[in-house]
Amino acid sequence: MPAFVYAIPLRTRFRGVAVREGVLMQGEGGWGEFSPFPDYRPQSCARWLAACDEAADGVWPAPVRATVPVNVTIPAVRPEEAQALVRTSGGCRTAKVKVAEPDQPASADVERVAAVRDALGPGGAVRVDANGAWDVDQAVTMIRQLDRFGLQYVEQPCRTLAEMAAVRRRVDVPLAADEGVRLAQDPERLAGLRSAADVVVLKVQPLGGVWAALRVAEAAGLPAVVSSAVETSVGIAAGVALAAALPELPYACGLGTVRLLRDDVASDPLVPVNGEIGVRAPRVDISRLINCRPADCSRTQWWWRRLTETRRYLAMTSTDSRERVR
Repeated sequence: MPAFVYAIPLRTRFRGVAVREGVLMQGEGGWGEFSPFPDYRPQSCARWLAACDEAADGVWPAPVRATVPVNVTIPAVRPEEAQALVRTSGGCRTAKVKVAEPDQPASADVERVAAVRDALGPGGAVRVDANGAWDVDQAVTMIRQLDRFGLQYVEQPCRTLAEMAAVRRRVDVPLAADEGVRLAQDPERLAGLRSAADVVVLKVQPLGGVWAALRVAEAAGLPAVVSSAVETSVGIAAGVALAAALPELPYACGLGTVRLLRDDVASDPLVPVNGEIGVRAPRVDISRLINCRPADCSRTQWWWRRLTETRRYLAMTSTDSRERVR
């Protein structure tokens, strides 16, 4: 299976990451992406590789819609930068704003959300994502402050589902579970999810593929939002395939993130047009792949080793599973 390592700088540092890296693999059915973040261990990376293999084999479910509505993602930037991102988002009428950045005061979150609300106008939807950074009291305080601007929901305000349930009892704003689902040992069997969240966030690579994410959505029994892991258009295509296959899609999805990258590997990147992304496979351009390869060959070798280790772990766990079935 042909494979290429990529390294693409982000326009703005996002959750501590300045350069997005990964491996793209071409199979009989198309292209797949394997891009777990650097600190993930093989057992976590295995799901990402399973998703990559699924995409390369071309075995996604049939879509039930031709386009997917998406939000613009606003990193922890200054208010004027946040407004510019909304205005150049490709017509997105929903914005997800990152909050609770470790080196920023709470006032920066308030100013950023206020700026986004101003740029969207009263008819747009604003949601915020704390990535589990608040404790219960901080979450309650900040949600009440930020809801002055009309929040659609708050994504992962606290680290655990138990903490989120405590917050949910004290605020009227809906809550969405992301890390509380995708980092779970078994995302299909989560005790307490419905008492903690009103929405479930689905990410294809961390959950092990489109089919696995569909099973998580069914088990959760909550409205679903599909989001990205800040991937190239190859990875975004898997998210679009998932969103297109969901029986219901009440919210815009967090799949408009290719714009966060300074480059892409596709000649026709999956970016929003009139606030939507069409259900299609991107055309990977080999010349662009070459332009996006790491400048340091040691990073390429690091990714080959990581891929090999993860492939070995995935094969081992698959063998163990077959043995248990017997």
